[in-house]
Amino acid sequence: MNILTFDIEEWYLEKAFHGNRKERYDLFDLHLNKILDLLEERNILATFFCLGKMATDFPQVVKKIVSKGHEIGCHSNKHVWLNKMSYNEVDEDTHCAIDSLEQLVGKKIKGYRAPAFSIGENNKWAFEILHKYGIEYDASVYPAARDFGGFPTFGYKTPVIISYNGIQIKEFPICMTKLFGKDLAYSGGGYFRMFPLWYVLNTAKKNNYVMTYFHIGDILPGNRKIISRTEYENYFKEKGTLFNRYKRYVKSNMGRSGAFEKMTKFITKLEIIDIEQAIKQIDWNSSEKVFF
Repeated sequence: MNILTFDIEEWYLEKAFHGNRKERYDLFDLHLNKILDLLEERNILATFFCLGKMATDFPQVVKKIVSKGHEIGCHSNKHVWLNKMSYNEVDEDTHCAIDSLEQLVGKKIKGYRAPAFSIGENNKWAFEILHKYGIEYDASVYPAARDFGGFPTFGYKTPVIISYNGIQIKEFPICMTKLFGKDLAYSGGGYFRMFPLWYVLNTAKKNNYVMTYFHIGDILPGNRKIISRTEYENYFKEKGTLFNRYKRYVKSNMGRSGAFEKMTKFITKLEIIDIEQAIKQIDWNSSEKVFF
């Protein structure tokens, strides 16, 4: 199964961190419309993980996605990484986000993805919080090491059932490819932009489970600038050294040219479903169970 997901955050991040520029909102709107038109033309449904602040500050964006029949999941409230917050802070963030989204879309929010896949070994308690607020499935686990942490001890790269402290939740981890002995994502974000399309397609076709994740920012034309130390530290919650900021600059701009067309070709060459459809296709009674 090839699952298509999008993380919807750029409008709020522009407002909170980057100057509230109208031309940026227009650019985000333009590319979201292009995505929605493409999916409608191909009769494809996707899962869109939206910030809670998108529901309160940019409700028209979320409503537009809903109007096309796509599933809405939660992507936290303000896009603060869960491994940068305490238990109580994650609890409050999750409650606010889900409440805002449910009030706007008028239905239960069943799915969740943490910003930057920030659930790992040291904050597994986040699954307990998600369950508390009615989340039935999660798509936050990056089952390998990465700059922002990852979850290398997770042990699974296909859908499983997580059992933690008496609760159960379905998990859709990010899928991996092995390159020079290292596990890397390949089907979304900067990883998708880094690998050539033929490699991504060939890898996807060899696997029974593919989880994609795209951001509007992944497919915009033009290079991003190196952000200031203040911007970096406010957003990433770590020291904004020149090395850290330049590393982020390189990763943000790698493969940006033609990224929208590349994503379009990828989507149109595979049989695509959303997570809601994937859940119905999986025999959960036979699925592996992960106990923490």
